[in-house]
Amino acid sequence: MSAQSNIARPYAQALFELAQEQKDLTGWAEQLQLLAVVASDASVIDLTRNPRISSAQLAELMVDVCGDKLNDGGKNLVKLLARNGRVNAMGDIAQAYAARKAEAEKVVVANMVTAAPINASQQKQFVEALQSRLARSVNLEFEVDEALIGGAVIRAGDWVVDGSVKAQLEQLAGALNA
Repeated sequence: MSAQSNIARPYAQALFELAQEQKDLTGWAEQLQLLAVVASDASVIDLTRNPRISSAQLAELMVDVCGDKLNDGGKNLVKLLARNGRVNAMGDIAQAYAARKAEAEKVVVANMVTAAPINASQQKQFVEALQSRLARSVNLEFEVDEALIGGAVIRAGDWVVDGSVKAQLEQLAGALNA
């Protein structure tokens, strides 16, 4: 977790409650994701550290960059974060909001890293197995990492299954060195 996560949680909670009232969980998620990308840009990070740039100027720049993709609430959020010196927490706010949204929608975002690409049929089987195991809808993202040698690693929140050959070799090496 990032050092900003404690700062981000109250913002994310308030935004989640607002989004629920407005019945716009997805719209807010999209705005927050966009703002997270803008806030993580090296130029914006430099501006947050520049004492000659006022919070109003920083907010105006971010709102301009986002254009018409921000509603009035999104624009007000940018102004509030800039005024409170919290623009650097935007990524964590977006992440915490996404977690609340997924929890409310009973969706788990999981990541599967395999040593070699797997076809669509295999991907579907893994999604179905995870949905059965977790009793939730699963959005499974796939990645390839040849360093695993073989097998796969699946992460869903705090739950991790490491069935990679690399991990098995590391365990064997650890046992031999013990």
